[in-house]
Amino acid sequence: MKVLHTSDWHLGRTLYGRKRYEEFKGFLSWMQQTIEQQRIDVLLIAGDIFDTNTPNNKAQEMYYQFLCKVAASACRHVVVIGGNHDSPSFLNAPKQLLKALNVHVVGAIGDNPEDEIILLRQDERVEAIICAVPYLRDKDIRLIEPGETIDDKNAKLVAGIKNHYAQVCQLAEQKRQQLEQAQGQAIPIIGMGHLFAAGGKTEQDDGVRELYVGNLAHVGVDAFPECLNYVALGHLHVPQTVGGQSHIRYSGSPIAMGYGEAKQQKIVLVLEFNGREYSLQELHIPRFQTLVRLEGEVDTILAEIQTLVASKSDAWLEIEFTCNQVAGNVRQQLDEAIEGSAVEIRRIKNKRLRNRVIHQNGDQETLEDLDIKEVFERCLVANEVPPESRPGLVASYAEILQTLNDDDSQAE
Repeated sequence: MKVLHTSDWHLGRTLYGRKRYEEFKGFLSWMQQTIEQQRIDVLLIAGDIFDTNTPNNKAQEMYYQFLCKVAASACRHVVVIGGNHDSPSFLNAPKQLLKALNVHVVGAIGDNPEDEIILLRQDERVEAIICAVPYLRDKDIRLIEPGETIDDKNAKLVAGIKNHYAQVCQLAEQKRQQLEQAQGQAIPIIGMGHLFAAGGKTEQDDGVRELYVGNLAHVGVDAFPECLNYVALGHLHVPQTVGGQSHIRYSGSPIAMGYGEAKQQKIVLVLEFNGREYSLQELHIPRFQTLVRLEGEVDTILAEIQTLVASKSDAWLEIEFTCNQVAGNVRQQLDEAIEGSAVEIRRIKNKRLRNRVIHQNGDQETLEDLDIKEVFERCLVANEVPPESRPGLVASYAEILQTLNDDDSQAE
């Protein structure tokens, strides 16, 4: 049995306002070909299929077209879990229809942990057991009590995650013992999850959003019971193992979500199981769009752009000036440097003048240049809120954002 582990597609994501549909189409086409060439039997998608909980029609179309093509291939099963960017009700809405295509969806946890246990069958025999645990929302795993400290909250979140995995895996192990005795063959249990493991690596501007206010609940390897032969994780965009355990892995995102990931080799993980044992192979994903970050003085950056243009590059650029002063016509110089080429400038900023973005006529920074936390910080400054009052307001704002992110706007 061959299993492919992927996650964090973020279909519909943009880069400084630039739509990225061609990259997503390229990746999904490559995935379809890889599934056929590698003769993949089981596809695991560990959350964050979409970038928002209200994906646009184009993103939905790509998702469903891909699932239909995989269902028509030799791949026997697809398992999808919800991530923190996904709407549980949106993922679950076509659940019964997709099940007819052997696409198993767990958008969120329910009242019965057994609903997260998926038995993958081949010729009436169970060949694998999947513990498909989706992103666990704060309200799913702990009771809020007045007066609790940040340490209390963290301890409850971690305990809630551990307890949930323990419940699901205990049921899965009981099923395995019964099935192995009945079938006379070893059966692997594969865990899935969308969470932040302790010690996990991230990259600047990779779009990895805090799962819980205060960046809490980084779980250790002890959250995953020993009965799990492999754990397919999502949420972190850098491919990595967890806690030195080779069987607990993040596949990472398939395309660079920001310039911090631009030089990173993206992968999917292919596992070939023989009973409970497996061999693992990393498959490199082609780069479907070149992202380049240029940093330095104006003359240096202009020279680097000329080199890119001469090489017929189609790179999207993020430019960061390190000089104290920049001439007022720098935007015009940059536009002239890329004129007639496929190179695009997606963002310009100045490290020394952080509160301004360089434009030809010196305009102030725009909303496209800021994330939602930076917008709030600018509001505090604009309204002359005293510095000593800001940390509390920022913390309250973060809690509001967390509530909005966890609220399933598609549910009704």
